[in-house]
Amino acid sequence: MKQKIVLFDGAMGTEIQKLNPKPEDFPDGKDGFNDGLSFTRPEWIKKIHRTYLQAGADCIETNTFGSNKLKLDEYGYGDKTLEFNKKIAQLAVDVTKEFTDKPRYVIGSMGPTGFLPSSNDPSLGQISLDEIRQAFEIQAEGLIAGGVDALLVETSQDILEVKLAIEGCHEAFEKTGKKIPIIANVTLDKYGKMLLGTTVQAAYTTVSEMGIDAFGLNCSTGPVEMVPSIQWLDEQGSLPLLVVPNAGMPENQGGKAVYKMEPKEMAHVMADFLVQYPHVRIIGGCCGTNPEHISQLRQIIDKNQAGNNR
Repeated sequence: MKQKIVLFDGAMGTEIQKLNPKPEDFPDGKDGFNDGLSFTRPEWIKKIHRTYLQAGADCIETNTFGSNKLKLDEYGYGDKTLEFNKKIAQLAVDVTKEFTDKPRYVIGSMGPTGFLPSSNDPSLGQISLDEIRQAFEIQAEGLIAGGVDALLVETSQDILEVKLAIEGCHEAFEKTGKKIPIIANVTLDKYGKMLLGTTVQAAYTTVSEMGIDAFGLNCSTGPVEMVPSIQWLDEQGSLPLLVVPNAGMPENQGGKAVYKMEPKEMAHVMADFLVQYPHVRIIGGCCGTNPEHISQLRQIIDKNQAGNNR
């Protein structure tokens, strides 16, 4: 990140949807269990990883967004959390070895548990903090064993859960004896707030001193809606920033979320980020983005780099 802008991949979930998976494609027929496709349809996941690397991504994210212990418990795989994450990470690492033109990295994706520990909701808030922390600790341990280069706490709606995830990562470092970078992301609405009302300023202040290596925004909105938050974060100047937006704001069409921002349009907006906000060091795409979006982002990074080298 000190030497150049780092490019992450695009969406995994919406790319899986394009393959029209059927119940029989998932482990035990558990429809929607996308992480489990790494075992039943590994060729699909490898192809998605491969197409993003071919598009120019420096990093690919593991297909472990829903592989913390609490999420895996829902599918009956909670007791296999460590092994599950290790094997999925190894699958991604194997794909990166196919590319020798430049360094490629694997980022361990750690999505939310589905609980909101800050909430008083009887179903979403009533869970012990230790359970959440341990759910992330076991996942992080598995990802580290699988060979990931960094851990990504992403798409977080509750800042307390982000804190617990970061603590779980540090505990995994102590347990494994290996320390790798931690990137902490939060997800904001178009007004710059997390689901429970936490502002970007409060979120950053809460976790920026917890031994993380980068802070970022991903999902929920397109790049345009992220601008005020990125501007404020860039002014803090203490941590490298990650910006991974959706392909525009989601639109409901027939009960499905549709993302309409074209690759060139998204790249045009994000090109300005690289010029105006020097602390933005990682960019990529979330929901609705595909290899063409990443290819366009590759072009703006290379153009920016060439301009800086003059």
